[in-house]
Order: sequence, then C-alpha cells, then structure tokens
Amino acid sequence: MPGMLTRRAMLLSPLALAAARTTSFAQGGMTLAMHQNTSSGAGYRGSLEGWARAGIQYVELNVGLVDQFLETDTMAAARRVLTDNGLTPVSGSVGVGSLWEPSPDNAAALDTLRRRCEMFAELGLEKVYGSTGASGNYTEADYDTAVDNVRQAGEVAAEFDQLMMIEFIRNSTFISTLTTTLRLTRAAGNVRPMLDFYHFLTGLSQLGDLDLLRPGEIAHVHFQDVPNVPRELLTGQTRAIPGTGIAPLTQVLRTLQDKDYAGPLSVELFLYQQDDPYEMARQTRESAEPVMREAGVLR
Repeated sequence: MPGMLTRRAMLLSPLALAAARTTSFAQGGMTLAMHQNTSSGAGYRGSLEGWARAGIQYVELNVGLVDQFLETDTMAAARRVLTDNGLTPVSGSVGVGSLWEPSPDNAAALDTLRRRCEMFAELGLEKVYGSTGASGNYTEADYDTAVDNVRQAGEVAAEFDQLMMIEFIRNSTFISTLTTTLRLTRAAGNVRPMLDFYHFLTGLSQLGDLDLLRPGEIAHVHFQDVPNVPRELLTGQTRAIPGTGIAPLTQVLRTLQDKDYAGPLSVELFLYQQDDPYEMARQTRESAEPVMREAGVLR
C-alpha cells in the first residue's frame, strides 16, 4: 500500500485530528455527521469535499472507499483531504465479516481487522466498528463462544489505541438487537455498543431497551428515519433522511442524552449513493438539524 508509515509516525501524525475531536465532544451535545456509505458513488475525495462545502465537519469513513483511493494515491493525501476540508473523522467501518459469530474464518477475520485498524489509525480514527449481518443458524451456546470473539476483536483494536464497536443489524441471525449486543459487550473489554436508529427501530429491539443502557455506554450513533410504508416493505435500502419519516426520533435522542451520549449522529443512507454529495448533505442538514434542535441535543 503506497504511503505506509512507521508505527511511531502513524500514531503521531493524526494528533491534531484527535485533539480537535476530543475537545469538541467534551463540550457535550450532539453534532450532525455524514457516513461515506451515503455518498459512496462519489468516492473518497468526492464525498468528503462535497459534504465540506455543505458545512459538514464530522465524517464517518468507509474502508472500501479508502482502499480505492489508496490504489492511486497515498495515505498522506488521504489525510490531506480531511484536514484541507476541515473534516474530523469520528468512526470507520472495518468491513470485516465473521468477527462475532462462531466461524472457521474467525482467525482470518482478526488478521483483516488488524490491517483495517492500522489503516484507520493513520487517518486519526479512535473508534471503529464491525457489523453483524450473519445468515447461518446458531444456538444459545454459540453466544457463549462469541464472548471470546468479541474480546479478541477489542484486543486487536486496542493495539492501535482504538475502541471497537458492534453494530447490530436488524435481520442478522446472530446479534440483531440492543439487548444481545449489551450482553456481549459487557462481558468483553474494549468493545462497546453503537446504536443505528434504523436497525434499532425496525428490528426486534424495543424502545424500552434504551432504559437498560448505562451512562455513557453507547459509543457512537447512526442517525436515520423510517419511511411511512408497511413494515414488511422495509429493507436496508429504505432508510430515510432524519425528519422525513415517522420514527420517534426526538424521543430516542432525548433518551440518549439522558444516558450521557455526547457525540456525532452519523447519517447513513443507501438510497442516495449516486446523488451529488453537496446536495445530499445540504438536504440532510435542512431536515435533520431541526429534529436535533427540537430534541434539545444540537450543539
């Protein structure tokens, strides 16, 4: 991979990004962010530059887009896209399967995770996440085995001074709810739950599950709305821009605030990946920020 640094340089070079992020969220409240899945059609540079022109400051990175960028450019250039546009990366999707569920591919998944964490560390990330998304058949005993898998993933992330997070997916056959995620993260070190509004509100979880959260336990949030269609028609593609659907967004935001969540609300959508990133971010701000303001969480 072009532009790879020594481990010492890798850890020192993103300090300015990390310091800006730490100072910002120490002030409390929530800020709007954009996930690169939302504008993936524009690529790594195109998505980030378009969002910056629309006033976005916090971004979530997609490992596939970073990989594509590095095929023809350097890691230093990838960092400059962030810094030159005043952007702070707050999280990254590692894109690694077979991390959580019992699988003969667990060891290989950890090796891939290590490479992903190293790359994201060079970009200044302190948090990374892996989604569940399993499709096999599992037993209760498999969840006991999974505790070791979760712990090992956290240990890999810790090698790069990063926090590992689990994103539960609504239709996964292994870890698809907040309660199951909490059961596993609480039994393992350096792994915390993140909350995706869409997976939480359209899956098997219940609003009351938020009451189970400990203060500060949620490490990151994906922010979407739910369209007014029969629930049977909901898919991963039908996520809506916050403020355009029927989900109880303000209620969930206020509960998260009560649970001491202070950080980014990262808008992750899939319907608009080919749209102009600037227009996508502008429309998202116009719709989502009033919801955040109504909930009393917008910083």
